[in-house]
Amino acid sequence: MLAAQRHRHIIERLERDGSVKVSELSEWFQVTEKTVREDLEKLEEKGLLKRIHGGAVLEAEGEDSLLPLQIPNVRRGSEKAAIAERALQLIEPGDIIALDAGSTTLEIAKKLKNMPLTVLTNDLLIIRELIAKEQIRLVVPGGYRQNNLLIGSGDQEWISRLNVHKLFLSTTGIHVEYGLTIFTEELAKLKKLYMANAKRIYCVADHSKFDKGALITFAGLEDVDCIITDNGLDAEIAAKYQAHLAQLIQA
Repeated sequence: MLAAQRHRHIIERLERDGSVKVSELSEWFQVTEKTVREDLEKLEEKGLLKRIHGGAVLEAEGEDSLLPLQIPNVRRGSEKAAIAERALQLIEPGDIIALDAGSTTLEIAKKLKNMPLTVLTNDLLIIRELIAKEQIRLVVPGGYRQNNLLIGSGDQEWISRLNVHKLFLSTTGIHVEYGLTIFTEELAKLKKLYMANAKRIYCVADHSKFDKGALITFAGLEDVDCIITDNGLDAEIAAKYQAHLAQLIQA
C-alpha cells in the first residue's frame, strides 16, 4: 500500500474513532511500526493529527480540514457566513461564476439573490439551493454521486471551453510550503480545470484551514488572486500569508 493510501486510511480511522494505535496500524497495513510512526509524523507536520505515546489522536483544530466528502460540515457557521457575505459583494448580475464544492461555497449559494447569473458547480447541495432561483442558469459537470458531490466524469474537458468570470474555490488546507491541498485526486483534477478557465480566483476558507496540509497539492498560493477568510485568523499568521498572496481579505 502506498504511503498516500495509508495516510488517508489513518485519517479515516481518526475521523471514526478519534484515536489510532501504532501497533494496530502496523498490523493492519502490514508494515513496520517504524513506518507507521513516520506516517504519523508526516501527518502531524501537516496539522492533521497530534501524536501521543503509542499512537495519535485527532487534532482538535483540524475541523473540516480532514475528509472533504462528508455532508456537510456545519462547524464555524458564523465565520463561513461572514466569508460568504464578503464574497457576495464580488458577484454582479450577468456574471458567470463557478462554486467549488464545500461548506463555505454552499453558504454563498444560500445567500445568493435570484438574479441573472450562470453558476457552474458539482456540489449537489449547492444545486439544491439554486435550482429554485429561476434566474440562475445552472451548469453541472456530471459524474457519479459520492455523498453530496458529483465526481469522476470521464470527459470534463468541455469545461475548458467555458468563460468563467469568477471562481470561488474551496480547499482542505492552506500552507506556505504545501500550497492549497485536498485528499481526493478526482476533486483535485476538477479544481484544476475550474482554475485554468477562470479569470479571477477567490479561495474561500475559514481561519482553521491555515497552516494545514492534506495529501494532494492542487495549487500554489501564487495561483489564486485572493483568499477570503474570517477575522479569527491570528494576526501573526495573517502577516505570514500576506507575504505569499496577491491579496488576503478578512471578513
